[in-house]
Amino acid sequence: MAKQTVEDIKQLSDQRVLVRVDFNVPLDEKQNITDDTRIRAALPTIKYLCGKGAKVILVSHLGRPKAGPDDKLRLAPVAAKLSQLLGKPVAYAKDCIGPEVAGAAAKLRAGDILLLENVRFYKEEEKNDPAFAEKLAALADLYVNDAFGTAHRAHASTEGVTKYLKGYAGFLMEKEIKFLGQLLENPARPFVAILGGAKISGKIDVIENLLAKVNTLIIGGGMAYTFFKARGVEVGKSLVEEDKIGLAREILKKAIDRGIPLMLPIDHVVADKFDANADSRIVTRAGIPADWQGMDIGPETITKFGHAIKKAKTIFWNGPMGVFEFAKFSKGTTAIAEMVAEATGKGASSVIGGGDSVAAVEQAGLAGKMTHISTGGGASLEFVEGKTLPGIACLRDK
Repeated sequence: MAKQTVEDIKQLSDQRVLVRVDFNVPLDEKQNITDDTRIRAALPTIKYLCGKGAKVILVSHLGRPKAGPDDKLRLAPVAAKLSQLLGKPVAYAKDCIGPEVAGAAAKLRAGDILLLENVRFYKEEEKNDPAFAEKLAALADLYVNDAFGTAHRAHASTEGVTKYLKGYAGFLMEKEIKFLGQLLENPARPFVAILGGAKISGKIDVIENLLAKVNTLIIGGGMAYTFFKARGVEVGKSLVEEDKIGLAREILKKAIDRGIPLMLPIDHVVADKFDANADSRIVTRAGIPADWQGMDIGPETITKFGHAIKKAKTIFWNGPMGVFEFAKFSKGTTAIAEMVAEATGKGASSVIGGGDSVAAVEQAGLAGKMTHISTGGGASLEFVEGKTLPGIACLRDK
């Protein structure tokens, strides 16, 4: 799936380059950016293009505007933050198409940067409207996609513009394709996948695809309780997707048929209610009281999962082991993060697959000790499912 990147573009000097970035950053009530990780992730591509004399036009979405422009979702704070991070001015357009934007793009000089307004202020963006995509494309000579987090969406700014401009991958996109691609195509073995989170419904295809790839599959978090119900084990008031019990049973059978160890918790931290300060206790797998619910994996499970993680040469992790937002029930998730970091330090390749697992790794202060942290939750899952991501498929092949 190798794609041509910005380094494959022979002529960048004085070329206007439309760059799709993912600046969907969290803002507080005063429009201050509370986490600039996504902006920093785009810096290598932006700096490279500017350094080659390109005229850089950045396009992004922010949040989910419901009906046109929303002052709370404007990209002005992002322009200010980007300017600060780059140490140079970043021009900001108050629209993303139209005569004024075209004029601003035309005035750019080599190395200049222009950030367009939130592209989702137009409903045509998510509809991948050809006329809207053509208007965006008309601003530039070339197109670069560095927004992996939106690559699973066929929108005007992620897929539609490549009908009018040659499309290349940015450095962040290239990195995502490389590390996630290795998981599916040529992982060092043993390959251990760790899946957690609340539900299996969003991860069925991931489990199905990984069962054909991994040496061991570890399942924790709320989704484990649906598997316990499939085995006839009572789980009290723990989260269970009743309509997925049959599917969980099929997955368990497939793992047995393929000889793949599917590891579930052997003990749990349970609580009398879903609350940060609930009464809690540690129980065995079959010992969850009727009025209690599972909130985290227990110490014996941490040890058991740890044995598999320590032997791994490739690790993919998506989803926490418990309600890690509550400090009292975060020990399991933190322990897994520490063990994955330790295995990475001893030569294993670790890929953290977006979403809450990234938040957990960052909360534990271990992000820098992982091989790769994916910037796309839904996109990384769909990639690992083996699906074609439209925002990648439309880029030029090597």
